[in-house]
Parts: sequence; C-alpha cells; structure tokens
Amino acid sequence: MSCIKISSLSVLICFLFLIQGNAQILEGAIAAPTNIRSDDCPCILSDLSVLFRVIAPDAAKVQVDLGKSYDMQKNENGIWTVTTDPQEAGFHYYSLMIDGFKVADPASESFYGTGRMSSAIDIPEAGVDFYSLKEVPHGDLRSKNYFSKATGTWRNINVYTPPNYDQEKNKKYPVLYIQHGGGEDERGWAIQGKANIILDNLIAAGKAVPMIVVIPNGNMTKPGTNVRGYSEAAMDAFRKELLENVMPFIEKSFRIKAGASNRALAGLSMGGGQAFYTGLRNTDTFANVGVFSTGLFGGISQVTEFDVEAAIPGILTNPQSFNTKIKTFYISVGEADQRIEATKKIVETFRSKGLKVEFASFPGGHEWQVWRKSLHDFAQRVFK
Repeated sequence: MSCIKISSLSVLICFLFLIQGNAQILEGAIAAPTNIRSDDCPCILSDLSVLFRVIAPDAAKVQVDLGKSYDMQKNENGIWTVTTDPQEAGFHYYSLMIDGFKVADPASESFYGTGRMSSAIDIPEAGVDFYSLKEVPHGDLRSKNYFSKATGTWRNINVYTPPNYDQEKNKKYPVLYIQHGGGEDERGWAIQGKANIILDNLIAAGKAVPMIVVIPNGNMTKPGTNVRGYSEAAMDAFRKELLENVMPFIEKSFRIKAGASNRALAGLSMGGGQAFYTGLRNTDTFANVGVFSTGLFGGISQVTEFDVEAAIPGILTNPQSFNTKIKTFYISVGEADQRIEATKKIVETFRSKGLKVEFASFPGGHEWQVWRKSLHDFAQRVFK
C-alpha cells in the first residue's frame, strides 16, 4: 500500500487503514463483541484487561484513550500493542491517539455516543445475559422518518415492535418513549442500549408486557437557537417535539393503546431530565416515568442547585396528587456515578414528603451497562 504525502494527517489516515492481517487471539482471551472481525483484537483477557494492537509502522507515538491513556509499544514489524488494567464490565468508548491525532480504531465498530462517531469496546459481564440474543421470538426494530414542525426538518426515529406485531393486526399495545443522553441520538438505545433484545428476552420470559418502544432524537437544536442540556428552554423544546410531533406520528402509524396508564416516558442522563420534566408536568398523558442517571438533581458541575418544587409544582407540597396519577415513578443510577449522592438525596426527600418512588442502583458509572439494567428493571414494572 502506498500513499502520497500531502500532510501528516493524510499519512496518518493511510497507515491506519493497513490491513490488520494475521492477528491471532491470545489463548484464554476473546475478541471484543464490538470488533469488526471476530479473529482480531481488541482482545479481552480473563481478568477483563484488554489487549489492543495497531499496525502503524511510521508512527512515532501511539496511545489508547480508554478514559485513561495507555502508551503502546512498537515491535520490529511496526505493530503497536498494550494491555490495559482490568476494566469494568460494560460499554466503553475509546480512541486511538497517533502522533497527537485522535482517531477511531479501524478494528472496531464505530458508535455515535460522544458527540461524534467513536470506537467502543463492550466487555461482557459474567452471568449477565439479559441483553444477549437468544432463541426466542424476536420483534422488529424499525427506522421511520417523520416531519418535525419544530425544527422544520425530516427526522429519524427508531421504533421497536414486539413479536407477532404484524400477525396480530387487531391488537393494540402500550408504548414506552425512551430518550438518549447528551452527545447521543436515536441510535443510542437502538444500538448501544440493545433495547430490542432486552424487550425480546423479557417478553419471552413473561416478565414484561408486550409493548412498543419509541426511540426519538431528543436533540432540539436548530439554526439560531441554543437549547441544550437541562435548561428550561431545552426541556420545553423537547416537550413540544414529543407531544406535538412524535406522539401524533406514532399514534397514527402504530397500534397504540390510549390513555396515560398505557404510556411511559423514560430516559438516561439528559434524557432522564427530559423524562422528569415532561412526564411529571404531564401526568394526564404519562402515568409511568423512568429517570436513569440524570444530572438534573446535582452531582455535576453544570447543576449546582435544583429546586424540585419550582420545577414540578406540588410534587413536595401535594404528593398525593402525583401518587394518584403516577403508577410508576422510577429513579436509577450507577453506584460509581458522581450523580449518586444527589440522586439518593432527592429520593429521600421525595419519600419523606410521602411521594411514592421506586429506586434502584447498579454497579458501574455513567455508562450503558447501568442503563441497560435500568431499562431491564423498569420494563418489568410498567403496564402491569
């Protein structure tokens, strides 16, 4: 393979895409399920450390940025390797750093989840298979397009329909609207989150009611506006998009049961804030609300103080009105997430005022393994 040297970046791109070639998995290791090839590295060792291997013979320095930066070592054939510390089970984004340039690993699939396409490694958790494909009836994950009057654009939306949806043409289903976090979009729950597989397995085991799951794009930016994060403007923009554009499209296109008791709204991180605001401010529309790992309650630098009564009038002063209307109010967080103490505090406040709230925490930080477990838990509690 040859390249014309136009710039250092062009040379970098050339040698990154050299064929990995004749790589072998170490004895006792497995190829990461997020790899493009099942006979190549990154390789997960028995202690959950990871071996990375990159062919870059002309590079002067190569690193792996996996939350922590690891310096790779080059052999006489121009192959760089490093073995990381043992990693937590779960889904971790990473990048290669080659002579100062941050790039995706050509051995890995890429995922939109850090505000850009990134490589990622999905490290299996021992004894956990609720998000693994099994020999059970499978639903469909459908990609649809609808026109948003709010943004003036066509937008993509992913929709899970349960097994036998097309065969049982007179049957209607409850619906869960589920939101991604900041830096993600409608691909998050469909790909990284494995929402369809989680629901297939739960439904097959009789642990969840067959339901439709709607995965919209919750990013509401458009030219001339700045409605990101947890601001009131951002929350209101999402509310309008969901109620005025997404839900009418879904209820026209799919067989949906009517009534608040047949609707749930959940989300992770930023999407958890969206579910909190829109769900609890619209209890006549949603009787089930799930809030996963949100920074809305604090624990992150962007949020220093949160007045929950001002955000949701009556939630502390008249909790019985919410207890009457909300069938499931669920909050979860990772045990290593910096948001956990603020989350526990708000849950204690809610309970001390008489508000019914279901709380769960899971091992891990602010990442997909916690959110997969949150969906797996939440889906078993709703529509019963």
